[in-house]
Amino acid sequence: MKKFQRYFQFLLIVLSAGSIYPLIFLRSGYQETILAVFNLSAGQLNNIYTILGLAFVFGYFPSGWLADRFPAKKLLTLSLLMCGLAGLWFAQIPSHTSVLFIYMIWGIFSVFTFWSAHLRIVKLISSAEEEGRFFGVLDGGRGIVEAGLATGALFIFNRLSGGTDASDVVALQGVIYLYSFTMLLISMLVMLFVKEGPKSDEARRVDDESASQKKLGKEFISDMRVLMANKYVWLMGFIICFSYAVYWMIFYVGGFLQTNINISAIRVAGVMVVSLWMRPIGGIVGGFLADRFNKNMVLAIALISASSGLLALAVLPVTMPQLLFEGLVVYYSLMVFIVRGVYWSLLGACKIDVAMLGLGIGFISLIAYLPDVGTPLINSALLGVFGETVGQNAFLIYGAVLGTLGVMLIFVFNGLLKKERHDR
Repeated sequence: MKKFQRYFQFLLIVLSAGSIYPLIFLRSGYQETILAVFNLSAGQLNNIYTILGLAFVFGYFPSGWLADRFPAKKLLTLSLLMCGLAGLWFAQIPSHTSVLFIYMIWGIFSVFTFWSAHLRIVKLISSAEEEGRFFGVLDGGRGIVEAGLATGALFIFNRLSGGTDASDVVALQGVIYLYSFTMLLISMLVMLFVKEGPKSDEARRVDDESASQKKLGKEFISDMRVLMANKYVWLMGFIICFSYAVYWMIFYVGGFLQTNINISAIRVAGVMVVSLWMRPIGGIVGGFLADRFNKNMVLAIALISASSGLLALAVLPVTMPQLLFEGLVVYYSLMVFIVRGVYWSLLGACKIDVAMLGLGIGFISLIAYLPDVGTPLINSALLGVFGETVGQNAFLIYGAVLGTLGVMLIFVFNGLLKKERHDR
C-alpha cells in the first residue's frame, strides 16, 4: 500500500476501535449513576457484564476465522452500526431484560465481527520494525478518541445533572447519545472511505465454494494443530490474560474511590477522565519504547508497576489524603496503558503464518480475554464474602497478584526466545 493509504486506513481503524468500546464500559466513570437510573444492584450489573464477557469469549475465536474470510471494511461498518443502534435503544432506559439483550448485541458486534479484523489489518500494514509503534499508536490513538469522548461526555453530564433523580436520567441519556451517534458517524466514514484493497493487505477472502469447504474442513483442522503446537501462542495468550485482568481493575477503581475513599461522583468522573488521557500517553510511549528496547522487558516493567499501584491503593490507610489515592489511580492507569500498548506487539515473535493470522489472533484472544467473564464474578464473590469496603480492597490485591504472575510468564517467554536465538 502507498504510505498515505496505509496511514489513512490505520487512522480509520483507530477511530473505529476508539469509539466502539466506551459506551459498553460506561460503568468505569458512571457506575453509581447507572445503578440508580436503571434501578440495578451492583450484583445485577456484574451479572450483566458476565453475560457480556461470555459473548466476548465465544466471539473472539470465530472472529479470527471471520477476519480471514471477509473484508474488514464490511466487518467494521457492520460492527459500528449495530453497536450504535443498540446504544440508541439503551438511551431509552429500557427494562432490565432489554438491557441484558443490548449488552449481548454489544458483545457480539464489538468482538465477533470486529476484534480480529482490526488487529489483523494492523499486523499486516506494519513491518517487523514498526510493530511496537503501530500497536502502541493503535492503543494510544484509541485512548485519544476515548478520552476526547469522555471529556465531552463529562461536560454534557455536568451541564445536565442537577442533583435530582430526573436530571441524572437526562444527563446519562445525553452521555449515551454522544457515544451512540459517534459510532454511527464513524461507521459511515468507514463505509465511504475504507478501501477493501488487495487480499495481501486486508482480510483474506475465499472466492469459491470448493476452497471454502476446504478451509472449513481439513485446512482448518491443520491450522489449529499448528497453532496449538506453538508454545509462544499459548504463552502470549496467558501473558495478555493476566495483563488484561490488571487492566480490568480500571472499571472498578472509580467505584473504589467513591465508596472506600468517599470522593464525590463528579470528582471521581473527573479522575477517570484524566486516567483515560493516560491511554494515548502510555500506549504511544510504550509502543516506541518497545521498538527501541526489548519488548518483553518494557512490558514486564510496566505490568509490575501497574500491579504495585493497585496494591498501594488497597493497603494504604483511607485516612491518607484523597489526592494521594487519585494520583495512584492516574499512575496505575498510565502503567496499565503502557501494558496495553505493548502486549499485542509480541505477535511477531509467535511466528504465525499470514494465512492463519486471523485464526491465530482469535485463538490467542480466546485465552487472553477470559477476564471478561471471570472478573465480574470474582468481584461479586469477594464483595459477598468480605463486604463492600474490604471486598474492594481484596479485589485490587487479586489484580496485583495476577499481574505478578503475568510478569513471571513474560520472563519465560523472553527466555525461550533467547534460547532459540542461541541455538541457531
